[in-house]
Amino acid sequence: MKILSLLLIFVFYFSASISKEIDEIFFIGKMQSYNKKFTLYFKTREKAILARGQHSNYIVDYPQDLYFYDHFSGKEYPIISYDWFPKKAKNFYRSYKYPVFPEDFAYYLLNDNNTLILVSAFKDYYQNLIYDINKKELGIQKNRGKLNFIISTYAQNCGYKSLKNNFECKIYKPLISKNLINSIE
Repeated sequence: MKILSLLLIFVFYFSASISKEIDEIFFIGKMQSYNKKFTLYFKTREKAILARGQHSNYIVDYPQDLYFYDHFSGKEYPIISYDWFPKKAKNFYRSYKYPVFPEDFAYYLLNDNNTLILVSAFKDYYQNLIYDINKKELGIQKNRGKLNFIISTYAQNCGYKSLKNNFECKIYKPLISKNLINSIE
């Protein structure tokens, strides 16, 4: 009985610490812009979606669209949705035969508060995409294979606040969907 209780404590301790580490690395479900003017968040659809997989078809039970909420006007609208995203993304990478969905990507909001870099999280879709929020345009990130944008988001806000402070870096975290976390675990 002691061994079982020790095992349970061990499991709960490490699962809580892993969860805390994930929250320090990613925004899960929603993120606020750097200028605090809007929030990006995933909103779950009510109906499931049938999709073609590599080995068999599968059902996406709770598909999620990426929404934009404007803090000043109070309006919300989808910016990347299941209605158009899978078809458009497939056009950029024609040799990839399977659909990709909004929650399959990690979203890096760049410092201009207008550009999202979409990095494929776990499928064999090796093309990074770029989305202009104001123009509502999806495109291919030109310097494929180079992660300069990730490095710039990490290093952009580094330095000394004053002579008395230590050197600090603020890490800009990517936005990911709860569905992505659940599919990896």
